[in-house]
Amino acid sequence: MSDGQQGKQKGSLLRNSAFQTILGSLLCIVIGLLVGYVVLLIINPQGAGKAIVAILKNFLYYPSAVAAKKYFGTTLVKASALLMCSLSVLFAWKVGLFNIGAAGQYVIGAGACLYCGLKFGMPWYLCLLAAIVAAALVGAVSGALKAYFNVNEVISCIMLNWIGLYVVNMLLTDVKEQTTPYTKPLASTNKSALLPSMGLDRLFSNNDFVTIGLLLAVIAAVAIWILLEKTKFGYELKATGLNKNAAKYCGMREKTNIILTMMIAGGLAGLGAGIFYLTGIEQWMVQQTSVPAMGFNGIAAAFLGGSNPIGAIFASYFIQHITSGGTYVDKTMYCSQISDLISAFIIYLCGFVFFFRVRLNRYLDRRDERKGGGK
Repeated sequence: MSDGQQGKQKGSLLRNSAFQTILGSLLCIVIGLLVGYVVLLIINPQGAGKAIVAILKNFLYYPSAVAAKKYFGTTLVKASALLMCSLSVLFAWKVGLFNIGAAGQYVIGAGACLYCGLKFGMPWYLCLLAAIVAAALVGAVSGALKAYFNVNEVISCIMLNWIGLYVVNMLLTDVKEQTTPYTKPLASTNKSALLPSMGLDRLFSNNDFVTIGLLLAVIAAVAIWILLEKTKFGYELKATGLNKNAAKYCGMREKTNIILTMMIAGGLAGLGAGIFYLTGIEQWMVQQTSVPAMGFNGIAAAFLGGSNPIGAIFASYFIQHITSGGTYVDKTMYCSQISDLISAFIIYLCGFVFFFRVRLNRYLDRRDERKGGGK
């Protein structure tokens, strides 16, 4: 192959939108980690190296392969819930809406599945369905306010986040333990509400928290990609997001599409709550005064993944990996939230991915012009 042909192939690769997004995301991660390392050096330079290594290693912190595999499974369980919140955010974003309410929809889904499992003794599939439906209805409220009254979805979602949190706290007070502020454990109250493992637990040193939720999350990501990229319905949704007046002119039901978008986004967040809490990995604390970070971290994973459902799979795992890794830093020198700070830097830098792509394309244009002038 000649040098000219190699240069042409390299140029076409650099101009590929997907490749530019991946390159930009990797650049954000590297810079974010470097900035985090500088912060660690400022706080305490003696332990900075070990701290950043602990964050990156996460479950590999354990010398035992059995323990490492078990905690790897736990990271995957949390990453699965994060992936669903990420899909919730990016699905709405593709349709021109910013679903900052994924956090509140996640809360509603958690409340619905836990209440159905603990209060009514329902099996896991009905609890999971309840989580999806309840969260979808909350999403529909924001969608309807946007479609019919032009209420900014960010404002309505933020208010619904807090309304959902306190409603769920009141609701789950009815199924909490007598001596603690936590809900009753599903494992001892209603085992039928726990998601089945289908043998997946054995792959991770008999980690009982590893269930079919992992598979459901990946299937959901692929399904959303197919819906958005390969179906007429997905095309209509994206067209509505780009210009709802033009979509209306073309005969599309723009108001219905907005409501459906927020319903699907809400359902995805609710599914995330279901596949997390129905593993029994955590109990809900009914005295919570802040919305769980899972929904907000979904924003990070969505944009780090280039607003692509497949990219969100890898981005969700990375965000959860370093978040879990923060628990292994030396607490005498640093707080475990240092990993959240690094995630925040990466999120902030994700805003520059578009800027990076524009600058890269300009550089490639100038390079091609110089080559053309030389000929």
